[in-house]
Amino acid sequence: MPKLDCAAIPQTNATGYPSPFNAAVEGRWYRRLGPPAGLTLMGASHVTLLPGAFSSQRHWHRGQDELVVMLTGEAVLIDDTGETPVGPGDILAFPAGEANGHHLHNRSDSPCVFVAISAGGREDDSGVYSDIDMVFDAAGYARKDGTRYETQRLP
Repeated sequence: MPKLDCAAIPQTNATGYPSPFNAAVEGRWYRRLGPPAGLTLMGASHVTLLPGAFSSQRHWHRGQDELVVMLTGEAVLIDDTGETPVGPGDILAFPAGEANGHHLHNRSDSPCVFVAISAGGREDDSGVYSDIDMVFDAAGYARKDGTRYETQRLP
């Protein structure tokens, strides 16, 4: 059936980020929508950000487009151009290869919920975390000098 039952999909706040970069996303809870829907050519997650949480470290992708649709609540988009408030119905688009580090920060006192969609081959994707000493590729995370972190990217 094409209609997904979000409540039946396991929710997690797991991250592959090494310490101390993982602390900022402890309040990010997500459900991977692709596998239970049978999707193989794009990724999608239903994400709840608790007050104070970040969606990720500020980053950009070389090989994946990203689209975010805010469903409920409010957050602040922080990217290379500054800060932009976002709320229900707002849509954010980040083309692959555009070096514009971005993430969402929930500065409100209530959770916000959005759907994040990605398209493009994960195995060929790589990118940069703008504010910290970290880059990513299919194998995981490394410092900007190429030294690998011990953690792995989650599927």
